[in-house]
Amino acid sequence: MEERFFAQLIHCFFIAFGVLIGGTLIGGIGAFATGEAPFTGMMRIAQKLGIWAIVAAIGGTFDAIENLRVAFLEGPFIEALKQGLLILSAMGGAKAAMIIIEWLVQEDMT
Repeated sequence: MEERFFAQLIHCFFIAFGVLIGGTLIGGIGAFATGEAPFTGMMRIAQKLGIWAIVAAIGGTFDAIENLRVAFLEGPFIEALKQGLLILSAMGGAKAAMIIIEWLVQEDMT
């Protein structure tokens, strides 16, 4: 049984958010344990983990991208729109986590 679409949007957002926040905080503990500066380690980890948080949220593989391509070229437009919105939701979750990490560390991620 498939989830409702809005439930999927919320799940994608919070999965990406959780992967990035959790990975960064645990990675900061690891940086501290190895003698590195924890906030510097957190910034480095967050920058590297961003794309993987999005991939994890949309299903862990690039099937969502393939579904988007098939729906856009061969299927109904509404399916392409749904896949695009799921990807945007995951990107929003990752961006929200990055903003919180920037606030926590008090440093820009540029």
